[in-house]
Amino acid sequence: MPRTLLFSLLLLAGGVTPALAQLSPPPPAPGLGIPTVGGPEGSLPTVAGPVVVQQGFNPQWAEKMFPKLDHDFGTVARGSEAKYRLKLTNVFKETVHIRSAGTTCKCFQVKIPKDTLASLESTEVEIVVDTLKFEGERTSTMMITFDRPAYAEIPIPLHAYIRKDVGLTPGGAQFGNVPKGQPMDRKIQVNHVGRPDWKITELICKNEHIEAKATELARQPNGSTTYELVVSLKPTAPAGDFREQLTIVTDDAAGPQIPVVIEGRIEPDFYATPEFLDFGVVAPGTETTRNLVIRGRRAFKVTGIESETTAGTFEARLPKEGKAIQIVPITFVAPMTPGVITDEFSVVIDQSSEPIRFKAFGRVDPNKPRR
Repeated sequence: MPRTLLFSLLLLAGGVTPALAQLSPPPPAPGLGIPTVGGPEGSLPTVAGPVVVQQGFNPQWAEKMFPKLDHDFGTVARGSEAKYRLKLTNVFKETVHIRSAGTTCKCFQVKIPKDTLASLESTEVEIVVDTLKFEGERTSTMMITFDRPAYAEIPIPLHAYIRKDVGLTPGGAQFGNVPKGQPMDRKIQVNHVGRPDWKITELICKNEHIEAKATELARQPNGSTTYELVVSLKPTAPAGDFREQLTIVTDDAAGPQIPVVIEGRIEPDFYATPEFLDFGVVAPGTETTRNLVIRGRRAFKVTGIESETTAGTFEARLPKEGKAIQIVPITFVAPMTPGVITDEFSVVIDQSSEPIRFKAFGRVDPNKPRR
C-alpha cells in the first residue's frame, strides 16, 4: 500500500519553518474489533441507561472489557515471581472509572496502574502470588468495582498451588533495560528438598532469542539438591518489551514442571514515547497538542512522518536541528464530524533505516464544550 509523506517545508520571509505533517480523518473503521451499534456517532457501543449505583446492577456491560474472567497460575515454586497481567480495554463510548480492586486472600495482590480509561484505552491488572509467605493450594476471588459510567462488580476467581519443596532464588530472570544487540545472562538458584535423586531433565522456552542451561551444584544425603540455572538473552533479540515463561522439567511424577518468569525490555537505538498518543475527547473544530519524545543513542534528525490512512487531522511540527532527544509537538485538529480518529504513524529519521512507530487516538464529541 502506498504511503503518504507527511511533511513539507514552508518558506517564509524570516526563513524556513519546521515541517508540518498533516493527516485527514479516516473512513469508518470496521477493523476496530469491538461491538457496534447503529447511530451517527460511529461504531462504539454505549452503556444503556443513566448511571446507576445500586446493589445488584447488571454487570454484563463491564464483563465485555475482559478477555477472560478467571486465572489459574498452576503450580509455582516457593519464592518464585508468579504474576499475571490481565488486560482491560474500554470498548465503550463513555469513560470508565475503576473505583477499587482487591482479593479475598492476602496470598494474592492486585495492582491497577490506571483507574480511568477513555474510550478504546487499555490497562493491565497485575495479579501477584505471594510465594514467600504462603504455600500449598490457594484460591481467592479478585473483585474489581466500577463506578462510572455505571456501577458494576466483576468477580474473577484465582487459583495457585505453591510448592514448599522447590524454591527459586531470585524468583525469576529480570533483565531490565537491555541495549539492542547486547547479550546478557541471569542466574537463578534452584533448591529442592525431599527425594535425594531428584533431577532436572529438560528446560523449555519457546522464545528463540533465549537460551537456558541447568548445572547441578550440590546433592546432599539428606535429600537437598541445588542447581544453578543460567538464562541467556541472545544479541538477536528484537526491540521491545518481552515477557516469557521458562519451564523447568523434572523427574518428579507428581509435579514435573516448574515455571520461571523471564522479563525485560530491549531498547532500540531510537524509540518514541509515549507509544500511544491519547488526545482524549475533544470538541469539533478545536486543536489539542501533545508532545512526542524521540530518544536515540546519538544525535539524529527527524525527516518526516508517514501514514497509510489519514492526512489533514494531525499536524506534526518537525524540529530542524540534530539532537539525541527530539520533542515533536503533535496537534490534533478535530474535524466537525463526530467520531473516533485513530491511526498508526512511522517517524523517519536520518540515522536509521527502520522507522519509529507510534499510535494516535482522539474522539470528537459534539457535546464536549469548546475551550
